[in-house]
Amino acid sequence: MPMQDENARHREKMQRIKAARDRMMAARTGEKGLIIVLTGPGKGKSSSGFGMVMRCIAHGMPCAVVQFVKGSWKTGEATFLRERFARECRFVISGEGFTWETQDRERDIAAARRGWAAAQEFIRDPEIRFVLLDEINIALRYGYLDAGEVVDFLETEKPPMTHVVLTGRNAPERLIEAADLVTEMTLVRHPFRDGIKAQPGVEF
Repeated sequence: MPMQDENARHREKMQRIKAARDRMMAARTGEKGLIIVLTGPGKGKSSSGFGMVMRCIAHGMPCAVVQFVKGSWKTGEATFLRERFARECRFVISGEGFTWETQDRERDIAAARRGWAAAQEFIRDPEIRFVLLDEINIALRYGYLDAGEVVDFLETEKPPMTHVVLTGRNAPERLIEAADLVTEMTLVRHPFRDGIKAQPGVEF
């Protein structure tokens, strides 16, 4: 009997929660292309962005990726998408490696500008429904790209139903203010602090 009473109380509680959720969901009917910012010092920003790319492919939504900064890395996501889903997802690598690797600001700026030009082309394309600008916030932070220019373009030229995701630490305040969705990844613990190097499948 006590177990039956507990199950009955649980069922009643879940019924109340479901009714409240149904009312809330019924009031959300709008659709729009989102500007999404994934930032913060914690791991998972690019991983989240590429997870959404997988979802788009599964839904038959053409997508594109422009990867800033990480050009010298052989990443799993680049290999996977270029070799297996090249028709569904266009992929551009515009970086030449982290700025401490290239040690050439002019080259870094030129690479970022090439990436931004490709990004603008993808975003303007009405056939492409989702564009991931991976690590663009790093290019903005170092001044390789102008945050005002990026935000103005997104606000004036992005098609109404196109989603754009911008990842990387230290997203500028103007971009955060313009975004529809902002998530900040918090660092709680990271194995790098314990001497563990970046590992395939987890970091790249």
